[in-house]
Amino acid sequence: MRDSFENEIPHINFQDVSFSYPGEKENLIFKCNLSIKKQGFWMVLGKNGSGKSTLLKLINGIIKPKTGFIHSNANIGMVFQNPDHQILMPNCRSELLININQNISQNEINKKIQYVLDQVGMTGFEKRPVHTLSGGQKQRLTIASALISNRNFILLDEPTALLDKTSQLKVLQTIKNLTSDHKKPLSALWITHRYEELTYADAVAELKNGFLSSWQEPSKFHYN
Repeated sequence: MRDSFENEIPHINFQDVSFSYPGEKENLIFKCNLSIKKQGFWMVLGKNGSGKSTLLKLINGIIKPKTGFIHSNANIGMVFQNPDHQILMPNCRSELLININQNISQNEINKKIQYVLDQVGMTGFEKRPVHTLSGGQKQRLTIASALISNRNFILLDEPTALLDKTSQLKVLQTIKNLTSDHKKPLSALWITHRYEELTYADAVAELKNGFLSSWQEPSKFHYN
């Protein structure tokens, strides 16, 4: 299937980015230098209130840096902590349909829907009502929605926080599989406070007191 997955590998680069919310004297993000230039599964670890969600908003352009520069060629999709806040339609097919942003034939639409459901391990779920899905299946549907809209970089804001252990592992494995397929340059940045999730990442950084550490291998990472 020919689509924008065949485009160049997405990249994101921060240069001395600082940010504070109005009325706050201290920067929540301070002189952040973040660089993602190759395909992979990237994770940022940090405690609650450390600025992880703010970092994602900066990447996504929802908020602008107080100082510094952000350069990006990524076509960004978001997956939030609670999929019920993101899914709008009553069944899987209709949810995917509203995320198709191309003028294509019905045959191509059907192929794309089958393709993305297969990619997230939900083959045969096309007609399933959303209210019958587990939390993990809903999260995987939001990932499929990002894929079908031709996103090549997915931001995930603590996507397993509300899930049971089995669903957590399925969502983690879904992203791992997608970012490991080198025929399609898809990258993901996953923020978390769960140390045990880091083993799935290609690289890990810690956000603490406004500072983002350099990227490290998960096996060598130490939580400060």
